[in-house]
Amino acid sequence: MARELVVYGISHHRTPVSVRERMASTAERVSEDLKRLLESEVISEGVLLSTCNRVELVAVTEQPHKTREHVMGYFQHRASPEPVIEYVYEHAGTDAVRHMFRVAAGLDSMVLGEPQILGQVKDAVALAQRVGTIGGTLGRCFDRTFSVAKRVRTETEIASGNVSVSSIACELAEKIFSDLAGRKVLLVGAGKMSEVAARSLKARGASLTVINRSPQRAADLAAACGGEARPLEALATELANADVAISSTSNDGYVITYELMQGVAKMRKFRPLFMIDIAVPRDIDPRVEGIRNVFLYDMDDLKRVSQANLAAREQAASDAEQIIETEVRDYGKWLRQLELTPTIVALRERVREVVQREKQKALPRMGQLDPKVQQALDQMCEAIVGQLLHKPLTQLKQSQDGDESTALVAAVQQLFALEVTPAPTVPPPSLPENSKERGKP
Repeated sequence: MARELVVYGISHHRTPVSVRERMASTAERVSEDLKRLLESEVISEGVLLSTCNRVELVAVTEQPHKTREHVMGYFQHRASPEPVIEYVYEHAGTDAVRHMFRVAAGLDSMVLGEPQILGQVKDAVALAQRVGTIGGTLGRCFDRTFSVAKRVRTETEIASGNVSVSSIACELAEKIFSDLAGRKVLLVGAGKMSEVAARSLKARGASLTVINRSPQRAADLAAACGGEARPLEALATELANADVAISSTSNDGYVITYELMQGVAKMRKFRPLFMIDIAVPRDIDPRVEGIRNVFLYDMDDLKRVSQANLAAREQAASDAEQIIETEVRDYGKWLRQLELTPTIVALRERVREVVQREKQKALPRMGQLDPKVQQALDQMCEAIVGQLLHKPLTQLKQSQDGDESTALVAAVQQLFALEVTPAPTVPPPSLPENSKERGKP
């Protein structure tokens, strides 16, 4: 039975943040989930990607229907009690390859062209390698995925401008105040997203304070951006003094609770505070928005802001999509060739085996044959094999450029009961370094 590449996932496109935050996972949780998913034996390889805006399983299976049931059960278990099945998208075969290329290139991101996703995909692949859930098929596919993402970034302007959630959050804060110079901005968290936000805030002239569970990380980030580090115990005081608070931690529960903000609002005498939550799961209790003069924005709000920036990069996106389609066609052709070669070998062997068997049955009735007659008989048998296979093999080879190739190969395998040994797993061809030639593998 043929192996099939499949993708199941939820993302910011259709899934609200209230569901996405229930699905988000730590690296440790991803490792355990991957092991359990592959214990079912319906999945032979798997990579699980978990970010703020998407959770996706990329898998290889010989049992697509059972795999779908298995994965949907996993998704619903993770999201429970929130319903999630209505939000899950699925891709298979060429569509799955196209989706992977687009995700890694930033074309499927909330902020078009954002660079963080490529690093997140690479981290997910590295984790799968450590866990032992990635094999030759996914390994080769992701190698090509990374090559395609690099090509898109090299040959287009897709990554120009504000292309990260953190940058969009800072842009939103700037729109709120017209100018961030001298404004007091509290940054809660010191991870990668916070680093990006800190650099953007520094460039805008904001007065920055950093709070983090790790005092050293807070101090390092504050020093790098000319800000001040404060301990977590000072959270309420710093919220009372801030104009803008941007929170991005990996905490499982709310870092900024409704009860905390009720007290902070009184300390501020209800002076306006703009809060931007770029964490998933969310850091700030959504009920906070109901407190007078507290204005809260979460990832879904940032999505709407990012869409306003889309027009400036539409041409770059169009160029990137063309690259993706070229690469998908080249990759699909390579995959079909992998399927075709062992099928042709097996078909030749099967027909030759039948002809030789019938020849051996007939030989005893022919008596002692002259060597020249024996040679002529052997040549005739080979000619019969060649004549029988000429049109089928020609049709199979011609089908490589079309969508019917896989169906024809599968039909031949079934009709002739072929036991096909997969071809050697040679990596797909890729572009030379720094090459800008299009339309080549």
